[in-house]
Amino acid sequence: MNIIVLKGSIIEVEVEVIVNPANSRGLMGGGVAGVIRKFGGEEIEKEAVEKSPIPVGSAILTTAGKLKFKGVIHAPTMEEPAMPSSKEKVRQATRASLELADEKGFKSIAFPGMGTGVGRVSKSVVAMTMLKEIKGFKPKSLEKVILVDIDDEMVRAWEESLDAL
Repeated sequence: MNIIVLKGSIIEVEVEVIVNPANSRGLMGGGVAGVIRKFGGEEIEKEAVEKSPIPVGSAILTTAGKLKFKGVIHAPTMEEPAMPSSKEKVRQATRASLELADEKGFKSIAFPGMGTGVGRVSKSVVAMTMLKEIKGFKPKSLEKVILVDIDDEMVRAWEESLDAL
């Protein structure tokens, strides 16, 4: 699987599906979720809430609204909005996203830093955790994973972790 690290906005990358580091209630307040809702439309959040609760360790697929993607994968890194996350929740959310994208036949997926915002997990821990899951995943259809963030520190952490693995 091809892994690409980019600095930029997740809503501008060239992939089939993007990941929202969600909460179990499907509410899309701030951070990446807020950007996805702002540019994609309220229907994304409405569908996520209708499909909630979304247990940590699982993921759901919703419409991408006005965005160019085939869908948005919502993978909770926390149960309630703005609560702290953990390395294990980041690992589970990353794995659930990969499994759902692969099961749905997508060839490309983009992830932001999972659990680094309101989840407060360190970027270096998140980078290594995500990359270990991605590298250990055996896809049937997925060919490309883009790790993308507007935060320089997150991008650097992915690059350093990729070099270390």
